[in-house]
Amino acid sequence: MTNPPKTWEISAQVTPPNWLIDKAGNIGAQILWRRSEKGGWQTAELIEAFLDQKTYIPSGGESFGAEMEAAIARIIQAYNQDEKVAIWGDFDADGITATSVLWEGLGEFFKQDQKLIYYIPNRFQESHGLSILGIDKIKDCRLIITCDTGSTSLSQILYAQDLGIDVIVTDHHTLPSDRPPVVAILNPRYLAADHPLYHLSGVAVAYKLVEALYANLPEIPQNPLENLLDLVAIGLVADLVELKGDCRYLAQVGIEQLKKKQRPGVRFLLEQCKKSGDRPTDISFGIAPRINAISRIWGDAGKCVTLLTSKDERESKELAELAEQANIQRKALQKKLFQQVQKLIEMIDLSTTAVIVLADPEWLPGILGLVAGQVASEYGRPAILCTIENGIAKGSARSPSGIDLYTLVKQQEHLLLSFGGHPFAAGLSLQVENLELLRESLQQQFWQTYGQIPTAKIKVDLELTLDDMIGETTDIRGKELFDQLRLLEPFGMGNPSPKFLLRNCKFSDVRSEKIKTKKGQKLDYQKLDFRISDRTGEMKGTWWDHNPFDLPNLECDLVVELIDNTYARTYELRIIDLAPSNFANNLINSSESNLNLPSFRSDFLPLTKTLNQNLTNKSNQSGLEQWRSLVGMVKYLNRTGKSSTIVNMQSRLSITNNLTDKIEANLWQLGLQALSECGWQIELFEDKLSVEIASAEFEQESNWQYLTAVQKFIQAVDEVQFRQSYIYFLSKPRIELQLERTLV
Repeated sequence: MTNPPKTWEISAQVTPPNWLIDKAGNIGAQILWRRSEKGGWQTAELIEAFLDQKTYIPSGGESFGAEMEAAIARIIQAYNQDEKVAIWGDFDADGITATSVLWEGLGEFFKQDQKLIYYIPNRFQESHGLSILGIDKIKDCRLIITCDTGSTSLSQILYAQDLGIDVIVTDHHTLPSDRPPVVAILNPRYLAADHPLYHLSGVAVAYKLVEALYANLPEIPQNPLENLLDLVAIGLVADLVELKGDCRYLAQVGIEQLKKKQRPGVRFLLEQCKKSGDRPTDISFGIAPRINAISRIWGDAGKCVTLLTSKDERESKELAELAEQANIQRKALQKKLFQQVQKLIEMIDLSTTAVIVLADPEWLPGILGLVAGQVASEYGRPAILCTIENGIAKGSARSPSGIDLYTLVKQQEHLLLSFGGHPFAAGLSLQVENLELLRESLQQQFWQTYGQIPTAKIKVDLELTLDDMIGETTDIRGKELFDQLRLLEPFGMGNPSPKFLLRNCKFSDVRSEKIKTKKGQKLDYQKLDFRISDRTGEMKGTWWDHNPFDLPNLECDLVVELIDNTYARTYELRIIDLAPSNFANNLINSSESNLNLPSFRSDFLPLTKTLNQNLTNKSNQSGLEQWRSLVGMVKYLNRTGKSSTIVNMQSRLSITNNLTDKIEANLWQLGLQALSECGWQIELFEDKLSVEIASAEFEQESNWQYLTAVQKFIQAVDEVQFRQSYIYFLSKPRIELQLERTLV
């Protein structure tokens, strides 16, 4: 079964006031006015604070009340009594930046590496949170201050207390049922859901602690507090928290600090990813993946703190290059693992499987969360991927919007050894013998709670033409609109990057290339470039990790984002999703296609009766995969001297969904013609096919790329399957309505 259908939810048009149009432009004003209306902050004062951080009044650390007072009092006691303090961090970007903030902030009061140390668990040897193993390594400390972790580490906190170690928790993850026995716990989840600090990430909570300490001992620090804000922005954007209230404010002022590139390590990271540091996307697609990659590949993230805080240019450059190397490996491993997971999912009945739970002892633990996120997005349901070591399954879980994964798994906590996280992301471990029981329990709990798999939704802000996106006031296409949208940044949860609907678009000048590293090394990751045109204009476009055969030879409606290509100094459209334009008409009026696709009147009625079963029970390979399968079969026949019936060969290809004999015959003929053009001699005798090679040209692995006949076959298969998928995704009432209108 393919991934579930997506619904395009197009927002209603609004009429923003003239003062907002003057400030944000027509399109920017429409988006902002609708979002402010939905969020309940549709006033000039609040909108001005949203757009300009200078007018926003941030909340102070006193919002944490007695917990902050207790935390500051205990840190001052440690300072006065010359106690040794340990920072307990975490190995993701939020935890690394939070550790760095406390390392530099507390470093103004405690001598680093002597009276102040930090400890970050090894991703491969420990999990998130405090551990007995780690506490034993730092038991000469009298105070542990956690960051981005610790709220649910109850037994470990008690163990530390038995050793005479006090604990202050700074965290933002889900709270335990009872307050942990700590000196203080700073967790915004204790605040009201509408509080400006409620959505703080781990690094932002750590910053609030340092901010309060600076306020209580103002004469001691030698470096200004704002020097930490670039670290705060990196952690906030990387952790995908809702960017509203103080989160948005801290991200805005942090990006302003980031632009200065005062940290050598950050500067070198930006050079590696060819970013300037003035955009949130420079963090989410540049800095953050490279920071995360180090622990994902090698386990130990301690060097990341050095990378972010070192003043040594040479050391910083070497560590940035190490992060780049780790990120390259991460991309390759992630793609390989995702392909392995997809093959396992092909063997699952997704009509009855609501939560995907898979495990393999060969899987690298550092990549599991990323791939689980891909699976959740691709298949529209929660995914838990585990590796297995010494009888323990350790895994990462991710969930699409609309499904509270944390609550689902929490209800099965009696089966787990450890568990923690968010509604959409979690980590867990359990005895491997409990894995099947967990899988079954989650399925049952899901169906009882939700009843069905929620339909994935893509929220579209506006329907535009390409002329709207090109603009009129500048020679650079897209710059006018991009400047309007940039006023709304930073984008993230609660304020997503705007998406636009374009209708009746065609593709041209299509080309793809493998992504290269800075040193020219090709990665197993493709970028597809093309031109998009409608009746009003033309722009460049891009589609990541796709090849030319993913673009159909028909007019499409597209959901796109406007992005900046800083390397080419231009603006492009990035495809989010696509569908055939005027879908029913394309099926009826198929004379322009090189295939005789079914019409409603003759073929659509029986087609709807069988298509659901056919598409559900058979994995649809792409045209390129079909071609390679066909080549593999004829090579086998040639090598062995055997023959095969056409029916048998067709059964091995997923193009044979029994739509109509005419479609099957057309595709089969295109395939045979392509084989002949490549140098194969095809013979048919009594419905049996035998082959022999007529030339050696085909043995050249890349020869197919330059053969028109092969391209026609590949594009034909892709086009048929593209249309099939959208017939399948139509709801039953909509199909019946179309049939009724067509057959009258």
